[in-house]
Amino acid sequence: MWQALSDVLLPVLLVAGLGGLLSARLPIDQATVARITLYLLSPALVLEVLLTTPVQAGETLALGAAYTLTVAGCLGLGWLCGLGRPVPEQRSLMASVAIWNSGNMGLPIALFAFGKTGFAQATLLFLMSFVGMYLVAPVVYSAGVPGQPRAGAALLLNMVRLPAVWMVGVGLLLRALHLHLPAGLMRGVELLAQATLPVVLLSLGLQLGAAGWPRLDLRVALATAARLLGGPLLGLGAGLLCGLGGQALAVLVLSASMPTAVNALLIAREYSGDADTVARTAFFSSVLSVPTIAAVVSLLPALT
Repeated sequence: MWQALSDVLLPVLLVAGLGGLLSARLPIDQATVARITLYLLSPALVLEVLLTTPVQAGETLALGAAYTLTVAGCLGLGWLCGLGRPVPEQRSLMASVAIWNSGNMGLPIALFAFGKTGFAQATLLFLMSFVGMYLVAPVVYSAGVPGQPRAGAALLLNMVRLPAVWMVGVGLLLRALHLHLPAGLMRGVELLAQATLPVVLLSLGLQLGAAGWPRLDLRVALATAARLLGGPLLGLGAGLLCGLGGQALAVLVLSASMPTAVNALLIAREYSGDADTVARTAFFSSVLSVPTIAAVVSLLPALT
């Protein structure tokens, strides 16, 4: 178990560490890297996952409802972690707790823990979390911002201006019509999708390298605990409430136990949030997730 988890976590820390080393030595335009990911690589990943992941309607609805409840609970925990702090920091704490790494950490760990059937369910949750991130994060960072005379219109604009949201509609339409992209175009989409995870990890390293060794304060510690401990507990409660059981419930709990997603950092930077708080939470939750995920995995057989 420990060997498997280290095999997953070590590459994450290695790539992020190389990004940090590069940022500490050379001036890097982090905003450009973030926008390449948000406006080009991430939309390709959304479209690729939508077009290649097998789904079943009943299971999708139950998992989707449980995921939504889990995210809502995590937003509440993040809000509590930020009580009394400036609004940008509070919103970034909410995003740090509610957006977790169900992709480059969650998927390989799910494959190890459950095999191919569990991996398919984990991929479905990854898609939900990836799409949900681009719907929830603009709301977190934009809702109630003063100085916007038409807050509703501005909020809607912030949500739809991200191409990843457009790709959801494109992917669903193509699947509904049973259409396939031309082979050459699909290969291009796949190439862009494959570049997404390495680049977002580099972005985390670039942020940490520019800021120096991350500082662990009370709020970041609370957000880290909320993500690693509160996440799986909320996932368990939401899954039971939505009627999930067996392996589907276990996959949801495992997914909700993952650390803060690096994409949360990219969105915080794009929406002028407190990127430093998100980066530090992502770093500490990733490092501390090894023992907590190991504990969750050891308890999962009780659910199945």
